[in-house]
Amino acid sequence: MGALDGRVAVITGAGRGMGREHALLFAAEGARVVVNDTGGEADGTGSDPALAAAVVDEIRAAGGEAVVSAHDVATMDGAAAAIGAAIDTWGHLDVLVNNAGILRDRMFVNMTEDEWDSVIRGHLRTHFCMTHTAAGIWRDQSKAGEHPQASVVNVSSTSGLRGAVGQSNYGAAKAGIAALTVILADELSRYGVRVNAIVPVARTRMTEDVAGIADMVRAPADPTDFDMYHPANVSPMVAWLASAACPTTGKVFLVRGGEVRRFDGWHDDHAVQQDGRWTVEDLGSAVEELT
Repeated sequence: MGALDGRVAVITGAGRGMGREHALLFAAEGARVVVNDTGGEADGTGSDPALAAAVVDEIRAAGGEAVVSAHDVATMDGAAAAIGAAIDTWGHLDVLVNNAGILRDRMFVNMTEDEWDSVIRGHLRTHFCMTHTAAGIWRDQSKAGEHPQASVVNVSSTSGLRGAVGQSNYGAAKAGIAALTVILADELSRYGVRVNAIVPVARTRMTEDVAGIADMVRAPADPTDFDMYHPANVSPMVAWLASAACPTTGKVFLVRGGEVRRFDGWHDDHAVQQDGRWTVEDLGSAVEELT
């Protein structure tokens, strides 16, 4: 038996890279999968639904169950159609993996409004549209006396949690996704929904296009060596978070090679304090101690 037997999952951005690896592993572990991908380029332009269809064909050839969704899940209509593909085909939804996203790097002072908006849309808005749609279904089921064992897995990034020069749009979206994860874990738990996020460190179209990162994530010259940055290394963690047996919610995990590390997020550290209001002059020297 697989870890995901009987689970129905929608995985966005599943036509290539990490999303494809997630879809293949989910199916191998017994899940029925909606493979969602518009087939666009890394910057969000263009479309090619054949990419998602090829993953579905691969899953079916291996004996699994999958259907295609080429919908734009940064729209509410697209999100409803992608999730509707799961409901219409298998009658229910258990798992949502919000993996879709784009990249348009630029130094902030040179960034255009469109470059900002398109990346926020491609990441943060897709998470909103998909999760809002799925959460409404699970809420209605819960209120009807059913007991969902649902899971949402979001995708954040070190660009948002640690910062990365030239990625203010991408980092802002990914930091927002981490915050959204923690908040939704609290809000949706009453409906039987767990919400977690991963911070993957792997070789994808996005990492291969970032200066300084491409060399770090390159495949080893010796094919017998462990490929630390192969995107398939991330998928088992996603599958575990998606399983009905997993109790975890409200957490953000970095996944790299064989390592899983929990992020604690923003937290206060050292402090300066006095009784009463500070003067500006006194604060200057006191805050210097903190930095």
